[in-house]
Amino acid sequence: MSFQPEIHAFFDEPTNTISYLVADPATGDAVVIDPVLDFDLASGIADGRSAAAILARAESHGWRIARVLETHAHADHLSAAPLIKARTGARIGIGEHIRDVQKIFWPMFADLAPGSGESDFDDLFADGDRFAVGNLEFRVMHVPGHTPADVAYLVGDAAFVGDTLFMPDYGTARADFPGGDARQLYRSIRKVLALPPATRLFLCYDYRAPGRDDYRWETTVAEERAHSVHVSDATSEDVFVAMREARDASLAVPKLLLPAIQVNIHAGRFPKAEANGLTYLRIPAKLSEDIR
Repeated sequence: MSFQPEIHAFFDEPTNTISYLVADPATGDAVVIDPVLDFDLASGIADGRSAAAILARAESHGWRIARVLETHAHADHLSAAPLIKARTGARIGIGEHIRDVQKIFWPMFADLAPGSGESDFDDLFADGDRFAVGNLEFRVMHVPGHTPADVAYLVGDAAFVGDTLFMPDYGTARADFPGGDARQLYRSIRKVLALPPATRLFLCYDYRAPGRDDYRWETTVAEERAHSVHVSDATSEDVFVAMREARDASLAVPKLLLPAIQVNIHAGRFPKAEANGLTYLRIPAKLSEDIR
C-alpha cells in the first residue's frame, strides 16, 4: 500500500523561501523541511515568527513533529531547526556531504572548533537512505552541484528538491558557490527528472519569473522536462554548463550569505553568547594594499 503525505507550504517573502510541514495524517507524525529563522541583517535581531507558524499549524492538526530535514546548508536564509528541535524534540537531518561544506567554510570563518559542527546534526544521510515517519517512507537522493551536500527527499508521489530546481519558467540553482559545479548540477537534475513524470516537485525558493505576478513552488517532473527554460529534455549538458556558468558570473552575492552559512553549517546553531549576553557572527574582510 502506498501512503501519501499531507503537505503544507509556508512562504517567507523576505527570503523567497518555502518551508514545508509534511505529515502522515493517519498517525499524526510529521517533518519540517527547510524551516526559516527570521533574521534582520541591519539590526542583527533574530526571532522565530516563521517557525512559530509551522508549529502552530502542526498543533492545530494534532501532529507530532519528529524530524527537521535540511536539503542543504542554505545561503539565503538562516535555519530555524534548533528552535523546532527545542520545542518538539525533533531530530535534525541533512546529507552526509555537509562535512565537505564544513571543511570549505570553517577556515573562512576561522571557526575555533572545527569538527564540532557535525554533532549539531542528529542524522547525516547517505544517498539512498530510507527512514519512516509514521506510515510514510522517505528516501534520500544526493543531488550535488549547487553545493556538495544537496539532497532531495522523496516521499509518496512528492520530491522536495531544495534549490536544485526552480519553476520551469525560472530555471535552476546557481552553481558558483565554493564546492558547486554546473556539470554536476546538470547530472543531478537529470536524476530528479528520471523520476516518474507525475512526481510532484516541491521547491525551496521562488523569485517570480518575468511576466508572472504570483509565487509558485510546486511543479512536476513532466512540466520541467517539457518546459524548463534551463534544463528541458532539449538541453544538452554542454549547453547547460555554458549557460549556467555565464549566468552565475553575473549574479550578486546573497544578502544573508555570511550569517547564513556560518550558522547553517552548525545546523542553525549560533555561537554561544559572550559575557555581555550578545552573540557574535564573523564577517571575513579582505583589505586592499593601500589600507593595510
